[in-house]
Amino acid sequence: MNTDLPLLEHPYEYVDKLSAYLGDYSIELNEDKILQCLQHLKLVLEANRKMNLTRILNIDDALVLHILDSLLLHLPLAASPDGPFIDIGTGAGYPGIPLAISSGRPAVLLDSVGKKVSAVNSFISDLHLDNVSAVHDRVEHYALLKPEQFSSVVARALAPIPVLLEYASPLVLLGGFLIITKGRPSQNEVDSGDTASRICGFDLIDRMSFDLPKALGHREIFVYEKICPSSIKLPRSIGTAKSNPLA
Repeated sequence: MNTDLPLLEHPYEYVDKLSAYLGDYSIELNEDKILQCLQHLKLVLEANRKMNLTRILNIDDALVLHILDSLLLHLPLAASPDGPFIDIGTGAGYPGIPLAISSGRPAVLLDSVGKKVSAVNSFISDLHLDNVSAVHDRVEHYALLKPEQFSSVVARALAPIPVLLEYASPLVLLGGFLIITKGRPSQNEVDSGDTASRICGFDLIDRMSFDLPKALGHREIFVYEKICPSSIKLPRSIGTAKSNPLA
């Protein structure tokens, strides 16, 4: 599939399509920001020829599954305290780059895979996002370097809810948010998240449900507020959150 021609020759067809999708979810972005999001997608698809960044090669599907799916987090991020956010497990820069474009906030895009981080930093440079950087590190180690430095933590399809709560707690300041997007989490995962949230100092303040266009899936967005310090010392050693979850 030639991914260059549609985005290069007919960008405004996709501007209108993406703008309509966003409007259906009460998300307002001006044309310049929509074009930046489309340029990011083009860069991802070009880089994907040399390395595995995405399995979604159809542009119409990618508008939904990459850009819209990321921007569903825009409104809860906008409601969070002022300050930088961090995207943990950013992959190809989703949801971090669209959210940095939409919000204008400083952002750190964290991933443990060095090749992906190099690619994302090249995207950031090409998009002239001066307030954004991609960092190659494990989240547990990075939390030791940047404790309570972020107003929000965002994560998309990275790990079970209890693990994400544990990852986020040492990174986010008091009053800050953890914003998670999931598909259809089991009730057991949600209940475990409730237990872990109490340990990690969070309170679930919102849960939103969305069906994506074109029958491309369902999303549950969980918004947690950091209301107190965690009751245990965090971060634990690398890998412990996954191998021995709190709940």
